[in-house]
Amino acid sequence: MTILEGLLLVGTGMVASFLNVTSGGGSLVSLPVLIFMGLPSPIANASNRLGIIGQNIFAVAGFRSKGIHAWPYSLYIALSAFVGAIIGAKISVDLDDELFNRIIAIIMIAVVLLTVFKPFKTATAIHEKTDTKSTLIGIFTFFFIGIYGGFIQAGVGFLMIAALTSINGFSLVKTNSAKVFVALIYTLSAVAVFIYEDAINWTYGLTLALGNAIGGWLTSRWSVKVGDKWIKRVLVVTVTGLAISLWFK
Repeated sequence: MTILEGLLLVGTGMVASFLNVTSGGGSLVSLPVLIFMGLPSPIANASNRLGIIGQNIFAVAGFRSKGIHAWPYSLYIALSAFVGAIIGAKISVDLDDELFNRIIAIIMIAVVLLTVFKPFKTATAIHEKTDTKSTLIGIFTFFFIGIYGGFIQAGVGFLMIAALTSINGFSLVKTNSAKVFVALIYTLSAVAVFIYEDAINWTYGLTLALGNAIGGWLTSRWSVKVGDKWIKRVLVVTVTGLAISLWFK
């Protein structure tokens, strides 16, 4: 890997973290860059997860430094997603490169359609719900989100935002604090599967993770400072940008 490629990966990681922490879709940036740099799609998918871990360790710390968390509810749904991610990661490593690329393309379009046509009307907290019924619904929902996250990761942030705001009525700031914790926990199980399958390019993955870590720390603290208003704006810009990019590609 050249110095220029290393700088590209660090910069990509920072951009991806900004998108992931504030809304979602960061892997729709980092994953294509890894593929463009020559990694087979399944290897790029696995290597990208090192960046997700680096990003979310620092994002969780950033939110907690500002006193923002959804504990212990986030632990319950994270453990559910952890189990689901094992299934999803195993599916991803068993797919051939051509089929995987086609699935990525379909998922990208689906993510854009979901986020463009769902206005996130429940994103403003009115009354938080973490009672037994809501918790059980959340645990069930995040098992399947974990399967998706373990499989592809790209766009999973939008699914978690939709779940946490609609099921629990969390504000976007609190939603994002729970989201990065859940993503950190379930990605650990996915990475374990990828390590077992020898599917990670460590040089590219760790370089990307450096950028993700920097972006995760800075963005988490910034998002608490600016609150829901700016996060909603980032959501709109992110979704619009992804939609335009996918339309022309």
